[in-house]
Amino acid sequence: MDLDVFVSAHRAEWDRLEALLRRQRRLDGAEADELVTLYQRTATHLSLIQSSAPDPQLTGRLSQLVARARSAVTGTRRASWRDVTRFLAHGFPAAVYKARHWWVPTALLSTAVAALLGWWIGTHPEVQASIAAPGELRELTRPGGQYETYYSSHPAASFAAQVWTNNAWAAALCLILGVFLGLPVLWILFQNMLNLGIGVGLMSSAGRLDTFLGLVLPHGLLELTAVFVAAGTGLRLGWTLIDPGPRTRRTALAEEGRAAIGMAIGLALVLFVSGAIEGFVTPSGLPTWARITIGIAAEVAFLAYVYVVGGRAARAGETGDVEAAERSATVPTAA
Repeated sequence: MDLDVFVSAHRAEWDRLEALLRRQRRLDGAEADELVTLYQRTATHLSLIQSSAPDPQLTGRLSQLVARARSAVTGTRRASWRDVTRFLAHGFPAAVYKARHWWVPTALLSTAVAALLGWWIGTHPEVQASIAAPGELRELTRPGGQYETYYSSHPAASFAAQVWTNNAWAAALCLILGVFLGLPVLWILFQNMLNLGIGVGLMSSAGRLDTFLGLVLPHGLLELTAVFVAAGTGLRLGWTLIDPGPRTRRTALAEEGRAAIGMAIGLALVLFVSGAIEGFVTPSGLPTWARITIGIAAEVAFLAYVYVVGGRAARAGETGDVEAAERSATVPTAA
């Protein structure tokens, strides 16, 4: 593209759009139609310049002009309960459903890694000795030891809040750091599986694996699922940088990034439920079978929410992205 020729051909349209936006009086019907037409044309011009001949000064001017025109055309939009309902009923479950090809394999592989680490630690005393001294290991694994008292060491409400904050932050890091080709996500995921594997290995070596699973499963099923969803989404975001598909890399990253931000909000709600279970159910006096049943029920409810509600929304065209009116203007890309 010859940028000078392009600017000369369209400068008058941009100036006219700017003049309309500066009008103090209310636009009549013909002027309003002209404003919409010029807004659409200028948005297309901006996309062409960004993809073919990026010029910082011109891009800045047109970006500002398109933003002002969009505001004039669509009006000021405020978030409402309708947006919250749409997000929870359609956007979030659809985004999780569409990302299932990433987070389901992530969950299966991570669980296998945790089980392998647990077996390795549980069957190799020298590995256990490298983790802690024999006396410390006995204190961790004995009846009434640190593994058991951990969940009742603080008041339930404050413990649930602390757990929720920590887990929500870990999930957010997986989503945010995915942009670095997913490498930090793999490290965060490995650290989580290592901690789980250590607990499994040490408690199994002490003959108390059933006790450990009875403490972990009530909240751990939903909690780990949320972590796997975040990790899988982060890995997908990183892969988008490598292979954006038919979209431009900029457009693909913007779409996946917006969906990831929404995912972070939704997963924070899921982890809130998990944290409440960990704070109030796990250390409760309920029988082990009852606590595990609550955990399984929460997990099944979430998976049904994703696969039934989210699957239906995804098949209807929902992607988890913001509404079309809120997205940056782009031009079609050839497949």
